[in-house]
Amino acid sequence: MAFDTTKTALLIIDLQNDNLIKGGKFENSGAVEHAQKQNVVENIKAIADHARTAGIPVFHNLFVVEKGAKGIGNRAPIFQAIAETESIVRGTWGAAPVEGLEPKEGDFVIEKSRMSAFNGTQLDVLLRGLGIETIIVTGVWTNMAVEHTCRDGADHGYHVVIATDGTSTISEEWQKAALDYAMNNIATKMTSAEIISHI
Repeated sequence: MAFDTTKTALLIIDLQNDNLIKGGKFENSGAVEHAQKQNVVENIKAIADHARTAGIPVFHNLFVVEKGAKGIGNRAPIFQAIAETESIVRGTWGAAPVEGLEPKEGDFVIEKSRMSAFNGTQLDVLLRGLGIETIIVTGVWTNMAVEHTCRDGADHGYHVVIATDGTSTISEEWQKAALDYAMNNIATKMTSAEIISHI
């Protein structure tokens, strides 16, 4: 299956320092180790480089909160955790894209305050404006933000491809739960090498 580069977009979900880099607010969650095991930063960078060369638009979907986590709510445990850790706050190192995957000229940057990159953002409008039919989804957290984005993408009518080694979470158990169960009937699962070979 070769990707139609005129109808494909790459989404990079929540690849920010607090989420997967040593020294980030979620360092003690297991996220740093799992991201390293998955080689997630290098794999996504390789996909993004090939995508740009092929003319595929790259979307950076960043979860950003205001100081004090105002406005995100505190009923769901994930939002409680973001507020309690004071993570991914606008203007901080923790909210910035990881080194090597900063937005480049021509990329799109979408800010969000919910798990799905579609929820409350212009993502769907921009994708449709570009004539996109297939989205390649990469990033963190596989069982939360990535999964929510894939589900919404399928519901919006896109062909969803998830990068199995271009995604990471807090453990292999959660990774497998997302990929082996949640993504069934939602997305096509491909490795980063397979994605690159089909671009």
